This record gives sequence, structure tokens and C-alpha cells, in this order.
Amino acid sequence: MELRLSLFGAKRSIDLSGLARFRNTWVVLAASVMVIPLTLWLLAPASVPDLAHGNVAGAKALAAGWAKGDMIVLVRHVERCDHSSAPCLIGHDGITDRSRSAAVSVGAQFEQLGLNNADIYNSPSLRTVQTAGYMFNRAASGEDWLMNCKGHMLQDALSHKIPGRNLILVTHSECMGQLEKDLKVPTSNLGYGASLFVSAASPAAPKMLGFIEASDWRTVTTR
Repeated sequence: MELRLSLFGAKRSIDLSGLARFRNTWVVLAASVMVIPLTLWLLAPASVPDLAHGNVAGAKALAAGWAKGDMIVLVRHVERCDHSSAPCLIGHDGITDRSRSAAVSVGAQFEQLGLNNADIYNSPSLRTVQTAGYMFNRAASGEDWLMNCKGHMLQDALSHKIPGRNLILVTHSECMGQLEKDLKVPTSNLGYGASLFVSAASPAAPKMLGFIEASDWRTVTTR
């Protein structure tokens, strides 16, 4: 390939055959730069789905799984007092007074799903005991495995799951993160009172269904 130039009567020609080789090399390098991150993105695990905000398919799967008693749900306690300037309910390590309404509101949503076929456990922490009390009108002294859950959250949850009955676990953000790690999905940053749903229709292969933040239940729809 040759480039011919003419300027004020002076003529020059430039051999571009050598540049063509470099052009091909740069094309390959540019393509590699684009393909590598795209491949990594495609191979990365999918983020945990938000079951609210009009996710009809996700909400329908939740309702169907709940009706069959296939669900495990981890519910984070509501606002903790020692991390807030708001007045405490009772005890510095408990929940704030203003978060009682949030707990009651989330509990009402679970009541609509149905609690007759649900078993409820909470950790021994005061904030989860109080949350379970306002959310479900019941609270146990607590299960240590719902607070000390590093490395075995999914295993412990499955061992407490009774076939045909949903399992509700009032716990902490660390345990929710551990469950996500156990299921090999990206860790979410879920807020106070959030719910994380797992389908145990096949106990040997539980699947992450998704999450609902405490303030987003009103946007959950099955139609």
C-alpha cells in the first residue's frame, strides 16, 4: 500500500505496508481489551433479584413457593438503638422506639402471605427478640446459630426446615451475608427489616429467590 502526496508541486510517496502490520496488531489488542471485561461480566454470578418494584415473575414465584411451604426467609432486625440517635425502646442493645411500626408493618405482609404453615425462630440478641415480638407477636429466648452463623448459615437453616412448612428466621445482616456466600451469589447491602428469600423446594439444591426491603412491600405485585 502506498500513499501519494502532492504539495506545491512537490510529490512524495509513503509506503504504508509496514503500518498495515501494526494496524492489525492494534485491532487485535483493542478487541482483547473489550472482550476480556465482557467475558468476566458474563461469567460473574447474577445479583440477588429485587422482588419488589413490579417484579411480577419474582413475586409470583414467592407466592407459589410460600403456598407450598418451600420457603426459607431471613429477616433482618429493625433499627438498632446503639447505631442511632433515636430514642431506644427498651435497652441500649435493642431497637429504636420509632422502628416498632416498621416491624409491625412487615409482619402484616407476612400475615397476608400466611403464617399458619410457618415456623419462626430468632437469635438471642435483644434487637431480634424485640423485632420478632412486634413483627410476629411471638419471640423465643433465641437460637445461638442465628447469631453465630459464620460458614454454616445455609446448612443450619436447612436442618431446621420442615418439609411443607415455611421457615422464618429473624437474624442479623452478617447471617444474611453468609447465606448469600453459601449460595454463591453476590453479597447484598440490605437495610433494617429486609427479607431475603430462598426456595428450598429441592433441599439438595436450594436457590436464592430474592429480597424485599422493609419499605418496598407495597410495590410487590403478582399482576
